[in-house]
Amino acid sequence: MTAPSAAPGPTLDPDLLHDGILAGNRAMLARAITLVESRKREHRDLARQLLTRLMPHTGRAHRVGITGVPGVGKSTTIDTLGSNLTAAGHRVAVLAVDPSSTRTGGSILGDKTRMAQLAVDPRAFIRPSPSAGTLGGVAAKTRETMLLCEAAGFDVILVETVGIGQSETTVAEMVDFFLVLMLPGAGDELQGIKKGVLEIADLIAVNKADGEGAMRARAAASDYRSALHILSPRSPTWSPPVVTISGLANEGLDAMWAQVELHRAKMQATGEWGERRAGQQVAWMWDMLQQRLMEALTRDPDRAARIRTFESEVRAGRVPASVAVEDIAELMGL
Repeated sequence: MTAPSAAPGPTLDPDLLHDGILAGNRAMLARAITLVESRKREHRDLARQLLTRLMPHTGRAHRVGITGVPGVGKSTTIDTLGSNLTAAGHRVAVLAVDPSSTRTGGSILGDKTRMAQLAVDPRAFIRPSPSAGTLGGVAAKTRETMLLCEAAGFDVILVETVGIGQSETTVAEMVDFFLVLMLPGAGDELQGIKKGVLEIADLIAVNKADGEGAMRARAAASDYRSALHILSPRSPTWSPPVVTISGLANEGLDAMWAQVELHRAKMQATGEWGERRAGQQVAWMWDMLQQRLMEALTRDPDRAARIRTFESEVRAGRVPASVAVEDIAELMGL
């Protein structure tokens, strides 16, 4: 069900949130997610306490990132796939990263209409998050949100990207499996998808392979298989398959999910699963540290004003970038 857009308010006690999340309380989960998304210092401290306590209850879910060009049918496919999974006994959390309002930075919150089945499914939880200007529209706190959902008992986490810019790479670095949806009729240009996206895909699914689109989908799948043959796979254990599906007609989705589970079994057998997760955690640490250092750099108004002056000088070509960096580092006492 779509989570209510709760704001940090009365229920900020880490103990209450901790117990509520472990009990599967949706209101507590929604409030905790809003808490970790908050930029206020006092909320950040509370979120740190909460996440530390919940860590032993995380890490058990299957984290799957899903991307694709606009119009490929991501939301329809996620809605159908998620419904199949809940019917099979899974609890599914969908983290749908919406484009932010350019004026307010708020989320468009269109998931109830885009995922009609999951929106009313008691075994599903949909959480739209504003991108708020972060890289490629990926919410800055998506990783923390995944941990909270895992602690609440959701065993499948689907992360939908906006499908633009560098968001694909960012999401691929925080999930166990990265699924790229394609349209039939790829053509020679392969829909403008960059080589880098194909390199990080764990599976390519050509969507809308029903009715008149079935033949074109098979042809497109053949094109993608040929493209993948000339690329080096991310793992010696797994060669990304190419399948055809129809999210709208619910065709091929069970076979596609079987590939997702096969990938997990193979990666766990070689130890790559745990190594990948551990590497992601360390990368996450450095990413957050970098964000905090940037915040510290501009928190003081006087220092921020001086940095803007350096920026203007570099932009005007009066000062080399390297010299400006040294001056800023000296300003920070580095």
